[in-house]
Parts: sequence; structure tokens; C-alpha cells
Amino acid sequence: MPSRERVQDFIATVESGRHVEAIEQFYAEDASMQENQAPPRRGRRNLMDGEQKVMESFEAIHTRPAEIVLIDGDRVVINWVFDFILADGRRFTFDELALQLWSGDRIVEERFYYDPGQRRPAAPAPGG
Repeated sequence: MPSRERVQDFIATVESGRHVEAIEQFYAEDASMQENQAPPRRGRRNLMDGEQKVMESFEAIHTRPAEIVLIDGDRVVINWVFDFILADGRRFTFDELALQLWSGDRIVEERFYYDPGQRRPAAPAPGG
């Protein structure tokens, strides 16, 4: 079961934009991640590589402060809100719930729940 401080350290790492580091520091070697009902991806190295590819595919990704965090034993739920900016200036906001299963101080399973329709970028604002 993770301590509240350990979960807060994880959240702070993600909020600071160090997504790949968060996986390295907080996920178990054989951890899995799952997007909605897609098949899970497995293995910390695989998860880190996938996250790095996502990070490189955008001009910027900003993580808003996590306002909703629920901890119940080995289960943690975090409401993440990300602002994605594409190279052409278009942007979109992505709001998701992450349901995590922890073993000790490491995440062993994570499943994200979100509306995939959020991925439609809006035109950039005039002048910026």
C-alpha cells in the first residue's frame, strides 16, 4: 500500500513534466498500462519508451495540478488534465481518470478512462 506522501511524490513528478521519469521511479518492472478497453501494454521499459514517443509527438504537454486524488489501500484514482500543443499551434485538453493498483510503493497496473473524442485539436488562437 503506498503512503500518501509516495502518491504525492508521483503526482509532483508528473505535474513537473517528467512523465518518463515518473514511470521509471514509480512503476514496477512488470507494470501494465491500459487505455480504456484497449489491450494493456506491459513492462516498465516498454511503458517508458511509449511515453517518450508521446512526449516527442507534441510541441508541449502541460499537466494541470491534480485536484482529485483518491487513495483506498492499494487503489489510487487520479483525475489528470493535460493541455497538448501540436507543432502547428493547435491544441486540445485531455481529461482522464487513472485507476492504479499499487503493490508497496510501486504501481503494478494502471488503466485510463477517458472520452477519445477529446483528441480533436482546435485551431490555434489568433496571434498565438
